[in-house]
Amino acid sequence: MSSYRHAPLSTGHDYRDPPGPLSRLYNEARFVYTKYIAGLLPTPRGSSSKRGGKQQEKWKPRSLLSLPSALILCWVFVLWWGEVGTFRRKVDQCDWKYWERWPENASPHHLVLVADPQLVDPHTYPGRPWPLSTITRHHTDYYMRKSFSLIQETLDPTTVFFLGDLFDGGREWLPPGTKGSDPRWRNYGEDYWIKEYKRFGNIFFNKWAQRRQYGAPYTIHNHRIMASLPGNHDLGLGNGIKLNVRKRFNTFFGEGNSIDIVGNHTFISLDTVSLSAKGQPHPPTGSNPDTNQKIWGPAEDFLADLKTSKHRLMNRALRTQNAHVENDLMFHAVLDVNSPLLGKSVHVAPTHDVYIPSILLTHVPLYRAKDTPCGPLRERFPPTSTPTAEGEYIDKDPPNAIKVEAGIQYQNVLTPEISNEIIEKVEDVEYVFSGDDHDYCEVVHRGYTSPRGGIREITVKSFSWAMGVRKPGFLLVSLWNPLEENEDSPTTQEKAKRDQTVQTHLCLLPDQLSIFIRYVVFLVLTLFLLLVRAIRVTKANTAPTHSNGNVLPLTAKAKTEPPDTSAVDTQANGLTTRSSVTGRTVRTASPSKGYGYPGSNTNSIHDDPLDERWSDAYIDDDDRGRRKDAMSSRFNNIGTEFRNNLLYVAVPVLAWYWYLVSGW
Repeated sequence: MSSYRHAPLSTGHDYRDPPGPLSRLYNEARFVYTKYIAGLLPTPRGSSSKRGGKQQEKWKPRSLLSLPSALILCWVFVLWWGEVGTFRRKVDQCDWKYWERWPENASPHHLVLVADPQLVDPHTYPGRPWPLSTITRHHTDYYMRKSFSLIQETLDPTTVFFLGDLFDGGREWLPPGTKGSDPRWRNYGEDYWIKEYKRFGNIFFNKWAQRRQYGAPYTIHNHRIMASLPGNHDLGLGNGIKLNVRKRFNTFFGEGNSIDIVGNHTFISLDTVSLSAKGQPHPPTGSNPDTNQKIWGPAEDFLADLKTSKHRLMNRALRTQNAHVENDLMFHAVLDVNSPLLGKSVHVAPTHDVYIPSILLTHVPLYRAKDTPCGPLRERFPPTSTPTAEGEYIDKDPPNAIKVEAGIQYQNVLTPEISNEIIEKVEDVEYVFSGDDHDYCEVVHRGYTSPRGGIREITVKSFSWAMGVRKPGFLLVSLWNPLEENEDSPTTQEKAKRDQTVQTHLCLLPDQLSIFIRYVVFLVLTLFLLLVRAIRVTKANTAPTHSNGNVLPLTAKAKTEPPDTSAVDTQANGLTTRSSVTGRTVRTASPSKGYGYPGSNTNSIHDDPLDERWSDAYIDDDDRGRRKDAMSSRFNNIGTEFRNNLLYVAVPVLAWYWYLVSGW
């Protein structure tokens, strides 16, 4: 393509400078538009001009008021509402200021809990064909990436915790040298798991890091994101866990058992999917429950040392808040060589007692009685019982409850023995946040020891719209527990136990399936309106045509004549004679087979030429062909008009959709 396409030429008598870069760019853009783009856009009816031997209609401003232009504007709004507006509105409605109830001078710590993103992979829908499986994967990623970006942009939480099941088939993508039991996943291995890890990071970690670049400088004491808690889809459950799979998960995400001081609260993350192996029979033999101690042993050891580790971290957090030395103070003394303290690090006990509530994070919920109701916020089965004055549901409600059952590589709730052991060793548990069920559930455990007379457990909804819930969600947690160095201050241990330090709010995300249904309905309406418009425009532009230029209706009337009283005789020479009733013989003017009137045809075409010539019997094949050609031409014109209008609407609408989607 020449850069001098439309440049003026120089002559010996009239010298002109060659075009500059801007002029060349303009000429190229004009050429591309004229040749490749202008032909795709139908022009409105109006005055026309000839260009290149073809009739082209001139553009007029009134074309902006046409039906296709109106449909484009409607699609712009519908797509913006479905891809941006409804998501922003849902997240804006969850703003902290709308539901927090702290004192005016409070500065609470804002935390978000995300459960069960379960990235869609071949393990999610094994029988779903391509390209539906690929579309589902990409759109679920897009949905979560967009939602998490809006959470960071609008709510700006200080801390984010994930509650397990980061992947759907993570336990199936085995490291080298690890034997799997399901032959369907033999072609997936370590490389595929690494790709899934990068995919998870692109959805969540990258968006969180981008937000930190525009916010306050990142330090370990203000903004954190933690995804080290595993789920049964990440590792497996109980004795089904393979040690190499767990080691890989801990290497990339961190230890599943950990303690974090967040907002003056102690968050204990516990790998309960591994701890569930305790007491389970060994799969190959069916006996010897302690054979797989390597699976549940680390979680058991973590619980055994939890009390000491928790107090040490609490004192460190208190010293840091009051601008003291962060590390623990050590005991310095001269010891005898036989002293039992020799060679051990001894920490100085705190000078005063403070109360920091404990919050347990577990993927599998704690045990509860069968048919225990989950409350009114459960999506799939709303409660059928009536709440008490305290807002609790005391009656059994099987549809509204989490089923107490287990199966291969899953268990809906922990066993009673493991649940009791956890609560006893953690101590001072006020809240439990769990996942796994994919739907919201809120219960109060009265049978466990707690400073407030009961442990409130909230099972968080899944963050993905492909996990069996129409409206995914996440949980907002606001923490306010001011600590003072002075033990006589109003925030002593007894007051902290008496006051509320945690507030929660369920935030629901848009119903993606409803958005798709609205798109389909509006698409059908668009196609219908464009088809009606194409029919009307084609009918208005087509002049009425009739055979032979006549406008009379194509009907024929049957004409009857009185019988002729004269006799017709045919002679041997081919001449016809007519005998009257008087007996006279009259000679015809022409032979019967020549140019004379046929005596046997009483309904001649010459008797009534305006009636019978329009009968279908007198329409020749050429006329029928012209009719078919005219009808075919009309349908072709309708199809061309419909296609042009559809392209006119689809091109800018798809470009707008791509712009909205690519922005996240």
